[in-house]
Amino acid sequence: MGNTGSFSTQTVAQIAAFVGLLICLGNFLRHRLVRGANSALPPGPPGNWLVGTKIPSKNPHLQLEEWTQKYGPVYSFRRGLNTVVIIGRYEPAVEIMEKEGASLNDRPLSIAAGEILSGGMRTLLVPSGPRLKKLRRALHAQLQEKAAVEYEPVQLVNAKNVVLDILRDPDHHQDHAKRYAASVIISLTYGKPTPTTYSEPEVQRLQKCLFRLGAAVRPGTYLVDSFPPLRYVPGYLSELKRYHQEELSLFRSQLDGVRDKINKGADVQPCFAKYLIENQEQFGLTDNEAAYLAGSMFGAGADTTAAAISIAIMAAAKYPDVQTRVQEELDRVVGLNRYPTFADQPSLPFTTAFFFETYRWRPVSVTGFAHRATRDIVWRNYHIPKGSTVIGSHWSIFKDPDVFPNPETFDPSRWIDNNGNIKDYPKNFNFGFGRRVCVGHHVANRSVFINTALLLWAFRILENPKSPIDITAFTSTANIHPLPFEANFEPRQNPEEIKRLLRGE
Repeated sequence: MGNTGSFSTQTVAQIAAFVGLLICLGNFLRHRLVRGANSALPPGPPGNWLVGTKIPSKNPHLQLEEWTQKYGPVYSFRRGLNTVVIIGRYEPAVEIMEKEGASLNDRPLSIAAGEILSGGMRTLLVPSGPRLKKLRRALHAQLQEKAAVEYEPVQLVNAKNVVLDILRDPDHHQDHAKRYAASVIISLTYGKPTPTTYSEPEVQRLQKCLFRLGAAVRPGTYLVDSFPPLRYVPGYLSELKRYHQEELSLFRSQLDGVRDKINKGADVQPCFAKYLIENQEQFGLTDNEAAYLAGSMFGAGADTTAAAISIAIMAAAKYPDVQTRVQEELDRVVGLNRYPTFADQPSLPFTTAFFFETYRWRPVSVTGFAHRATRDIVWRNYHIPKGSTVIGSHWSIFKDPDVFPNPETFDPSRWIDNNGNIKDYPKNFNFGFGRRVCVGHHVANRSVFINTALLLWAFRILENPKSPIDITAFTSTANIHPLPFEANFEPRQNPEEIKRLLRGE
């Protein structure tokens, strides 16, 4: 009798595994039948009969690009119980990811990262439906372009601090970029008036949440996403459930801190958390949904912005001739007697083209995030079945030689038309596709522009010949970051004059 509970647990696990095996076998046969009966399913790499095609956990974008070159711009494979379709070139991305956006608004079932770790409340992973609509409506109200303009003063102050930080401590330039991103996002989200340091406990806790999310969304980390019956195996997802409770507690504490100030009549500067609290009933948000919505803003903004700024520094150091062209434009429009501001951007097309090219050259969301087809999609001679996972691989799309000639060349002029203006075509898909495009892209673009302009106005950024930069060395995460690299920052005028100008002395 004493072993009854143990026997029951073992029995449940065995049943779950057996059911999973039966489903997998059925899926394998169905996949074979579909390929046999419908030859229009895009071809693709072979895979193991049980688990399907394996994607490497390290640098998966390189494998996807290799398959793009071998199987074509649209290809498919099976992964567990799912049919996966990869879009690897620009025109198919426009015709499928954009024009069929209404049919790709959904996300695939994400058990590990979406349902368990995020409690079904992280906007990035929420499937289409009423919850997604209300979450995005709340985000859009505060992140649309008109609203984004209001955040420029906060972004400018913190971007000036990046220059001052590098003057003081150039060796830790990547940490300064992270500090910028954390300060701006925490200010916009929770109304914190003073600059944030990257080492602050709240920032470190938020970063830990990001790390866990990045691991959970990476294909292959949790087998349950390929074999859903595994979710019923006792104890299998206990760690993720604990992570969710820690994450929810953190997000609730941050939002409740703002709520307490409001209830006490304290002065709370305008911020996303205050807006959510004041309009929570209007949007129909639960306390947990509101907390996750605010907390997710940090993840979406801080992680990607810091990486994008470091990639801009890397590109400037690796391509000094291109950097010179940016600085010639800055000198012509701004000069050295004042610093660049957002008002200068319309007159700085090459500076804008420079950071657009960094998006193409080293996209932060390197493989993109998965969509789910809610109906059958026909593209040319291929059939993308309803229920398929569809991924627009940013790395491969930006390497399309028909749209981006010499794709390995860093060339901002590819974004400039004959009149010296930013081109309308090709479109930069750095922030995703269709109806799932990142809502915060207006804010993100402004952050990368002002940091690029100020850094290249203040410094000549050089590669150290004794410590060359490896432009392929990045983290193996959903949103990539450059691994630590050395760069020399030579002030373009007297450092004391730079400080005086930036401090308004």
